[in-house]
Amino acid sequence: MGIFSTLPAPKNGGLHLDDYYVWCGSVIFSNEDNQYHMFASCWEKELGFGANWLYNSKIAHAISSTPQGPYRFKDFVFERRDRSYFDALNQHNPSIRYHNGMYYLYYMGTTFGRDIPTHENQVDEADFLETWNRKRIGVATSTSINGPWMRRDEPLLQPRDCRYWDCTITTNPSVAILEDGTTYMIYKSRTHCHAPLQLGIAVANKPDGVFERISDEPVFNFENKDWHIEDPFIWHADGKFHLIMKDDFKNDCGGITGELGAGVYATSLDCINWDIDHEIAYSRTVTWDDGSVSTLANLERPNLLFHDGKPTHLFLAAGNGNQFWNFDGLTFNVCIPLSCK
Repeated sequence: MGIFSTLPAPKNGGLHLDDYYVWCGSVIFSNEDNQYHMFASCWEKELGFGANWLYNSKIAHAISSTPQGPYRFKDFVFERRDRSYFDALNQHNPSIRYHNGMYYLYYMGTTFGRDIPTHENQVDEADFLETWNRKRIGVATSTSINGPWMRRDEPLLQPRDCRYWDCTITTNPSVAILEDGTTYMIYKSRTHCHAPLQLGIAVANKPDGVFERISDEPVFNFENKDWHIEDPFIWHADGKFHLIMKDDFKNDCGGITGELGAGVYATSLDCINWDIDHEIAYSRTVTWDDGSVSTLANLERPNLLFHDGKPTHLFLAAGNGNQFWNFDGLTFNVCIPLSCK
């Protein structure tokens, strides 16, 4: 039943930034400095938690001497660049990996041709949807966890044409890098605006190689159209692929786990056919290290930290309200220690 169980989470762990909304959060240990390094999305609080993140998000780099944190802000990874590039204004969904002497920072980027929205200059729905549909996956590489990072000028994976389900966006990348460098990437897309979000798999012979889809169909095709999953995190261990993701069902249907926003765990031998565990992998109700318990508004973008090939800590974007997508003005990254089964 699952691959891990959650332990009490440190209340002062993860990443909090006073002047920024924090989202995502991918962590890796570096032998360069024997520190833990987190890469997280963030944008200024004065911009609000609405549409403006799509034009103003940037990737923060933070460090800690312990896996649970608290993480200390170090710097921002990228600068804005010419609007002609796919990631000119917005970099989001970071996912950090290391293989054979190279760090790979996967992310999603967008650009926009008009005035950049601010808290005084909100974007309208048409512009937001147009920009949302420009989401593209990119990758940056560095031989040092501290950079400098070399960004690619073109997306790592483009949408296909409208004969296929993934013709609008490529976003939310997560990869499993095998020992020989073969890299499987799971990503998110959909057929049209407001359509259900679905997941696909692409593979390359190296972490920043040319990715090709391994199936023309999305990974999961549920008979119940109100079943909906997103925010995948993939890894490979013990001869099979593992996946955790968010149960984001619609219309109070109960979804896979019965808890909105809870974690779903699945395994596969080929990355196409998946066996889903219907038990909750992690819950929005969190037990803290001081013995208190609280139900967080959201737990999004799960990322795992590994030691000796085993997951040891779960990192999630969280909000401090008690209703789904209803925050009390604070988002942060929470670190939940794990016990492997």
